[in-house]
Amino acid sequence: MMIRVYSPETEPGKTGGHDTHSSHLYGLVVTWIEQLAVFGAGIAAGAINTIVGSGTLITFPVLLALGYPPVTANVSNTIGLVPGGVSGVWGYRRELAGQRARLLRLGSATLIGAVTGAILLLTLPPGAFKAIVPVLIIAALVLVVVQPRLSRWVRQRREQNGGDAPAHGGLLLWLAVLGTGVYGGYFGAAQGVLLMGLLGVFVHEDLQRLNGVKNYLALLANTVSAAIFICVAHVSWQAAGLIAVGSIIGGQLGATVGRRLPPNALRGVIVIVGTIAVVRLLTS
Repeated sequence: MMIRVYSPETEPGKTGGHDTHSSHLYGLVVTWIEQLAVFGAGIAAGAINTIVGSGTLITFPVLLALGYPPVTANVSNTIGLVPGGVSGVWGYRRELAGQRARLLRLGSATLIGAVTGAILLLTLPPGAFKAIVPVLIIAALVLVVVQPRLSRWVRQRREQNGGDAPAHGGLLLWLAVLGTGVYGGYFGAAQGVLLMGLLGVFVHEDLQRLNGVKNYLALLANTVSAAIFICVAHVSWQAAGLIAVGSIIGGQLGATVGRRLPPNALRGVIVIVGTIAVVRLLTS
């Protein structure tokens, strides 16, 4: 199997000319306003990832809007969000206490899946990513919108089953988490929403403790993918750095005060920004 290493110049539809976006093609954010936009998106994404799990739908569209090629934007975004994931997991450390066996079991599925997803991103041509990502974003937006209904369904299922569920979810949950790991390694927007739905269905546990597990698994997927991308893919380190610093702040905000924010307001922002990303991808 051959892994293609794409630089911005080799992505379809991009040239080496010095147009208004040429600096972006070489990984540079050229104005302080753009730097502020990326930094602010990192803060928002770090907070949203800790609370909801759809932060990529904030940062990825911002990078696209600034002219970054889709694969470079995805790679840089994945790397930049890792520190925010660490921040969010640290904020949920009390909820994670006593769940070591569960984290190890489900973490193995996430690890295998994330490696597979990252390799798919790097082996498939950039044109495939550009074609697939709008579908993934739309699917992620649908998940964000239906999350309240999904949560109600989870509660009803628990009541019907008398509140019983396997301690670690069984083989079905492991396989489902493997699938979300593949998705997370490839793109990952709303991976947290998927994980919360699955954990809520298969595991009988307090939802805040499950949210801690979700944060850990999403961080693991991002970290594995980021490690691979750093070795073989083109990274805009300035964009990744701005997102990283912002996401650290956002992760702490999400873990401390984020639970007080109206969930519908967060969903509204995600849907608006995600829709803009889809339109930009389809029209560029």
